[in-house]
Amino acid sequence: MAHRPSKALIIGAGIAGPVAAILLRRAGIESAIYEAWPYSKGTGGGLQIAPNGMHVLDEIGLAKQLIDRGSVAEAFNFYSQGGEKLGSINRDLARRFGQPAVNIARATLNEILIDKAWCASVSLCFEKRLIKIEDRGDQPIIAYFADGTAAEGDFLIGADGVHSVVRRQVVPDGPQPFDTGLIGFGGFVPHAVLDGRSIGQHVETTFGQSGFFGYGYCSSDPKDGVMWWSTQPAHGMDAATFRALDHATLKQHLHSFHHGWHDPIPAIIETAENIVVTDTLDVATLPTWSRKRSLLIGDAAHATSPHAGQGASLALEDALRFARLMQEGQELGATFQAFEAERRPRTEKIVAIARRNGNNKREFSATGAWMRNQMLKWLLPLGAKGMDFMYAYDARAGVTETVP
Repeated sequence: MAHRPSKALIIGAGIAGPVAAILLRRAGIESAIYEAWPYSKGTGGGLQIAPNGMHVLDEIGLAKQLIDRGSVAEAFNFYSQGGEKLGSINRDLARRFGQPAVNIARATLNEILIDKAWCASVSLCFEKRLIKIEDRGDQPIIAYFADGTAAEGDFLIGADGVHSVVRRQVVPDGPQPFDTGLIGFGGFVPHAVLDGRSIGQHVETTFGQSGFFGYGYCSSDPKDGVMWWSTQPAHGMDAATFRALDHATLKQHLHSFHHGWHDPIPAIIETAENIVVTDTLDVATLPTWSRKRSLLIGDAAHATSPHAGQGASLALEDALRFARLMQEGQELGATFQAFEAERRPRTEKIVAIARRNGNNKREFSATGAWMRNQMLKWLLPLGAKGMDFMYAYDARAGVTETVP
């Protein structure tokens, strides 16, 4: 009889890692999570968990907490740079798909997941930067860390994001994350910035002649309960270059880039503090997601740019589907192969959609931007129907639900 794995080493304490650990407990598998960064409750911008991701959080008893600490998004509205409404999508998601979409600060989501993992008796170790994996078939798999320590287990999960160290071990000569040529800026502003604007529980977004801007409520906290983001062509500058600028210079760049855009965009930029800047990367495809006893999940396997709003939800799906497959008790290599075969078509399709959506946020001529906006008025309703497959997927069953 094949040895049944009883301990997983999970690299990365972001989204997929803690949820995988929580769910693996149901399969009788102990997990220890190793995170490169110190534990922190205050990093990152805002994000949205789509209905398909909310199903996973509901499975581990966190859906209500997420709704309580975040903000339900009842629609996505699109505008031109001058403020003309182009269309609206993602209405009535809770009725159609069984869960709403929820905006939340990434730090809040991470805090919720880490606390749940601790309550599930998952071991979490921070400031453990992976440097090497040793996998000899007749011995436990070993993860070595930069501080000179090591950990042993029966298998290893790489949930360490777009810059995954585990990926370099699994696919040593594989593709690097692809730079899509867009830079993301973001952060939070107080509710007061939107006083007098009846946006309700809608996410408001704007297509410019060059770039894109969005904002919406992400919590009930009046001090920083509105998330915002700006997407811009990189023009040869990377995120590190922008992060090296002082706050006043960075804010001046945002004001200059969005000069003449409709209200309340100038006020949001003026009020913004602690601006986060990120490169917009993705990983379209890899030759394989596993090697021997190491498996990639989440962004480590299929990082997606943010233009489909699915990165966090796909990571949550991965965690649940992998744990369910592990419960079946197959040989480890067969489980890894089954997981990849099931997940690859869906995730690669969504990565491609997100990259394509990003093309509408690049630089256009004045005429080109006008034509794009006119097309969006027609295409948004059609495109929204084409996106239903993302939200209709229920990872608890591993199937796509019928959409009414």
